[in-house]
Amino acid sequence: MKKILVANRGEIALRVMKTIRKMGIKCVAVYSDADRYSPHVKFADEAVYLGNSASSESYLVIEKVIDAAKKTNADGIHPGYGFLSENAEFARKVSENGIVFIGPKVHAIEVMGNKLSAKEAVKSYDIPMVPGIDEAVTDVALANSIAQKIGFPILIKAAAGGGGKGMRVVASLKELPEQMNRAISEAESAFGDGAVFIEKYVGSPRHIEIQILADGHGNIVHLFERECSIQRRHQKVVEEAPSAVLTPEIRKAMGEAAVKVAKACDYLGVGTVEFLLDENKNFYFLEMNTRLQVEHPVTEMITGIDLVEQQIRVARGEEIDFSQEDLSISGHALEVRVYAEDPLENFIPSIGVLFSYKRPKGEGIRVDDGFEEGMEVPIYYDPMLSKLISYGENRAAAIQLMIEAIDNYKVEGVSTTLSFGKFVCEHDAFKSGNFDTHFVKQYFSQEKVQKQKVEEQKIAAMVGLKLYLENKEDLKLPITEDSNWLKNRM
Repeated sequence: MKKILVANRGEIALRVMKTIRKMGIKCVAVYSDADRYSPHVKFADEAVYLGNSASSESYLVIEKVIDAAKKTNADGIHPGYGFLSENAEFARKVSENGIVFIGPKVHAIEVMGNKLSAKEAVKSYDIPMVPGIDEAVTDVALANSIAQKIGFPILIKAAAGGGGKGMRVVASLKELPEQMNRAISEAESAFGDGAVFIEKYVGSPRHIEIQILADGHGNIVHLFERECSIQRRHQKVVEEAPSAVLTPEIRKAMGEAAVKVAKACDYLGVGTVEFLLDENKNFYFLEMNTRLQVEHPVTEMITGIDLVEQQIRVARGEEIDFSQEDLSISGHALEVRVYAEDPLENFIPSIGVLFSYKRPKGEGIRVDDGFEEGMEVPIYYDPMLSKLISYGENRAAAIQLMIEAIDNYKVEGVSTTLSFGKFVCEHDAFKSGNFDTHFVKQYFSQEKVQKQKVEEQKIAAMVGLKLYLENKEDLKLPITEDSNWLKNRM
């Protein structure tokens, strides 16, 4: 491939382009009205306008993206994540137009894009799954029967879903009809598919995912795990690698299970297999994400492997040039997602102009972003400003570096979730490693972040006063007849 179009925007578009250019390949950007002057557009060798700011009129229009690739003679299309990255029809049409889709085969996207078909595909591979029913349910009476069989609490989940949409925890029979109807309605609204299924609700789970890489020559490796249990509304907000609780034995077993899942759908490229880990360290298959993950940088930091480069190499037909035995974990990495949201106002989006935008710098600090000072944060897309990553020789060092990086990240003009990220990193439960997916619900409140801010302001004021008292004699100016101050007083 001599030229690759990146069918995305913002930080992930820029991050992918940096690897493309590093590999000596030209890159093409696409953009909407809102992104006309964005960094990913300026960075690219060429840029093609897609349409109005709304993603439904630009980044999600398959024909426009493919036309842009044909117009610029791009050999491949990298979808990033979000938008069309897990759209099987897009992958199919890209290939039909003689362009390489830098991602898995259409079959894998279709099978793993639906939680029910994914479970069906891996059944014969002896992979642990949460007790439940592996078929769509729309009848409340049938749901009632299933729930009583597996026992409350249960979890109703959208078959085509993700990001917590179409998901309901049901604690009793009385709640079931209403929660069932809500889950179906939400699934239809979000995914155009109201199919839901039922499984046992795991009470204190941790969300662990395994990064896999597969080529077209039969080689599949896993690149260890990522801990993604710090979540808000079922969305990951802080991730790390490796997990603080996995033993080498469990890590090996989960890695082997993830490789089996990849085999089950004849996977190609980079993908992620997600598991639940219960309080007894039993793990259960959840789903597979057939794309690059938002949190991929923490895996890159602990393995030294550029996952985007591997995606491109595999798409070019190359063989993975390392084995499972060659891979090892080095150090520890954290990622905090920085959103333009106000944690003191129930995380509502904060739209505005970045009057000041100063990134933290230093050894072990990485910032993946797509914004510059003076830019406006648009209302049309996900409000993530950046991903802030820290890397240290151990977990404690990575956490401390992250706290310092957050303190040195200066953003003015919009509210951000930096204070929330700091709250997590400074919390004893997080530092101890003793937490689960209920961390935010158990420990976080707007009042606690406000209190943290007030304490920081008090400390800053006390430091300022101390410095003034220590240096007040030096700060005094002599009053003379030529003093402007004295003249102005007269």
